[in-house]
Amino acid sequence: MNQYIKKTLGYLVPVFALGCFMLIIHGAYVPHKSAEIQRVVCIKFKPGVTAQDLEQHFSEFATMKNKIKDVVAYSAGKVQASEAGKSYDVVHYLTFRTVESADEYVQHASRKEFIDRNHDKWSEVLELNSNIEKK
Repeated sequence: MNQYIKKTLGYLVPVFALGCFMLIIHGAYVPHKSAEIQRVVCIKFKPGVTAQDLEQHFSEFATMKNKIKDVVAYSAGKVQASEAGKSYDVVHYLTFRTVESADEYVQHASRKEFIDRNHDKWSEVLELNSNIEKK
């Protein structure tokens, strides 16, 4: 009987390990609901804004976006100079799951508070929504 249990366990342990591995792999490749819309926020600061003000701006924006649901991706950075000139100082990219989520972002209290705290440092703001093309 002891040899029967060892032989059975000898078959079951690898099968169990393979099953666990397959579940993990399956979980990594289950298709998620794709994002539908991206919002680009470009901001030009007034003269005299310091590097510390910019870092605070990035930090506050990142904190604000964490309070808004269905933001699937976020990135931001300083605008680099180019031949066309530098018309904005920073750009924020927000990706939303749905158009409704992007609309909720516009009306969200955290966004309005962020604007109220910072708008006196801005000289120009451009916000655009774009569809994400699925190919």
